[in-house]
Amino acid sequence: MDLPQYEIRELIKKYDKGKDGTLDMVEFKALYAHEKSKRDAGVTFKKAVSPRQGVETLGGTSYASSEGTTHTVKDGEQKAFAEWINRHLKNDPDCHRHLPLDDEGSDMYVKMKDGILVCKLINHSVPDTIDERAINKTNLSLYRRHENLTLAVNSASSIGCTTVNIGPEDLDCCKVHLVLGLLWQIIRIGLLSDINLAHHPGLVALLREGETIEDLIRLSPEQILLRWVNYHLENAGVDRRISNFSEDISDSEAYTYLLHQIAPADAENKVTLHPLSVCDSEERAEAMLQEAGKIGCRSFIGPKDVVMGNQKLNLAFVANLFNNYPALDKSAKEVDMGDQMETREEKTYRNWMNSLGVSPFVHNLYVDLCDGLVIFQLYDYIQEDLVDWEKVHKKFDKLKINFQKLENCNYAVKLGPLVKLVKVMLVGIDGKNIHDGNKTLTLGLVWQLMRAYTLAILSKLKDDKRPIQDTEIMEWVNSKVKKEERISSFSDPALSDGVIVTKVIESIKEDIVNWDNVNMNTGNKDERLANARYAIGLARKIGAGVYALPEDIVECKPKMLLTVFACLMVRDMSARNIVQSQQANNGAKD
Repeated sequence: MDLPQYEIRELIKKYDKGKDGTLDMVEFKALYAHEKSKRDAGVTFKKAVSPRQGVETLGGTSYASSEGTTHTVKDGEQKAFAEWINRHLKNDPDCHRHLPLDDEGSDMYVKMKDGILVCKLINHSVPDTIDERAINKTNLSLYRRHENLTLAVNSASSIGCTTVNIGPEDLDCCKVHLVLGLLWQIIRIGLLSDINLAHHPGLVALLREGETIEDLIRLSPEQILLRWVNYHLENAGVDRRISNFSEDISDSEAYTYLLHQIAPADAENKVTLHPLSVCDSEERAEAMLQEAGKIGCRSFIGPKDVVMGNQKLNLAFVANLFNNYPALDKSAKEVDMGDQMETREEKTYRNWMNSLGVSPFVHNLYVDLCDGLVIFQLYDYIQEDLVDWEKVHKKFDKLKINFQKLENCNYAVKLGPLVKLVKVMLVGIDGKNIHDGNKTLTLGLVWQLMRAYTLAILSKLKDDKRPIQDTEIMEWVNSKVKKEERISSFSDPALSDGVIVTKVIESIKEDIVNWDNVNMNTGNKDERLANARYAIGLARKIGAGVYALPEDIVECKPKMLLTVFACLMVRDMSARNIVQSQQANNGAKD
């Protein structure tokens, strides 16, 4: 069962009769019986966990269970990701010693242990996320490999991958289910990143009667892809429509019509409707994939993945089709997005939320926060047990949905002043602003939460556990640089060339900076931007979870620079606490 963290905590509290924070076997059996009875009306619990073809079961361990856990890995996904990596990184000279991965993808995990492939895949999905100069490509000792893996995990977080339970050590130990989970997130983000009006104005053709551009902007990439498939099915003159990427496509009929519609008329090998004449479902799927191969789009799925309705791989297959052959009106005028285009600030906040594993995944900052549920999860990360989930509407009545969402938002705003370790100032913001998607005030709330999250971590690391102030972070920064380099604020123009940020990083970890890569005489913006990219790469490489972008440093955005230095301070204090703990343990042994 895929449940949000707050629901898991609620279940534990409900069945933990001993009030010790864990479930013994008797308590777990009660939980099992209750959840099983809820599902007997549909898919039974037994059916949900029964063995399936094309699935490998792997043993695992968990701190919560002495008997360990098991994880399933679908063979098709392993093969699909390996094929994708082979295809898109084959021309990268830094990957030649790693590629090709074998057809089954079984050697993928070992070849990713030095972090280079993961870093390169992140840059393929979201270009320029990682500065190439920050990647260790030679003398790959255990220490330097770990730096690469740390860089990869923190960079994946910065583009919106959920990495709460994934660390560099998991990739180094080749934990198959975690590696595949991270790879899927990276690939998915790359596939879906351009499926929007800004990149494809022709998507206006998908608008239904009475809808506006704003309605289309509110749709997630998955919803847009479903509409896109149905748009081409309608143009094909067939009655068939799909509402998912699992059962509805398992007979390959919708795919066959879609391929026939989007294939270029002047293609060397004409795409046909031949698969419709094949009776066996798996053979029909293979015939359909052969048609896809004619236009170079046989990626991600095999015949079994189609027939079994692997939603993940079928979504990737359709996204790849769209990215290569959208078959929309090329003459469509560019849509005036007005203030609908996502800003850097909005993107940063959205990626931060998604990296924490909030549910649902945040595609649109204002649409996906308007019911308050994501905000409550963020409060949980800032201060556990702050939210009284009994007061939260987690599911909505169709007749009361707007009223219930507004109640959630009102409660979310009331919680701000109750955060203990960090002040969350929500002056002038009320629940209706969040529910209505007021951009300025929603951004105000989200900024306060991101700041509170970072400062709460800092406060917990301090011995006195008292609230930490922004001025303390600035004092810490100034303690790391020479007297003549000290800053007066987080908007100090001296920060714009990235040199001070880089020097602070070096003070935390010696020898991490190659000063040959730093432009000390930054006469133009490109040189400053290059420095900023390198600095952010180094920050992530030493383990700081930085979400700000290089442009934020160059433009001296005080909010983002505060988070950069706060994350570096967290890294510095964490390292010092570990050293002090080790020294204390050694003293106790002596």
